[in-house]
Amino acid sequence: QVQLVESGGGSVQAGESLRLSCAASEFTYCMAWFRQAPGEEREWVAAMTFLGGSTWYDASVAGRFTISLDNAKSTVYLKMNRLKPEDTAMYYCAESRRTCTLRASGYNFWGRGTKLTVSS
Repeated sequence: QVQLVESGGGSVQAGESLRLSCAASEFTYCMAWFRQAPGEEREWVAAMTFLGGSTWYDASVAGRFTISLDNAKSTVYLKMNRLKPEDTAMYYCAESRRTCTLRASGYNFWGRGTKLTVSS
């Protein structure tokens, strides 16, 4: 059973930057970040394969967010620049043993989330 623990959320002003972290008990195939705003569906943000380091981003964050991982620390990061109020959400780390997909159903393990609030 893979365990994921997110951290780094907080309250920031629009235009600022923040980095989220997700400590994983192990890396398998694909790590991803999802987010869920109040009253909204959970949506995929970014994903990265453990081997090879291929990355993918949702159009709403491409060019502003960067997903990366530190194998030595068993941690995946989401660096978020030029934050906007619409980025406000609970951010979740997820891991899949077999696929990198934008569908939440494709992920086997989830963290409990870390909250980001962006004020205008």
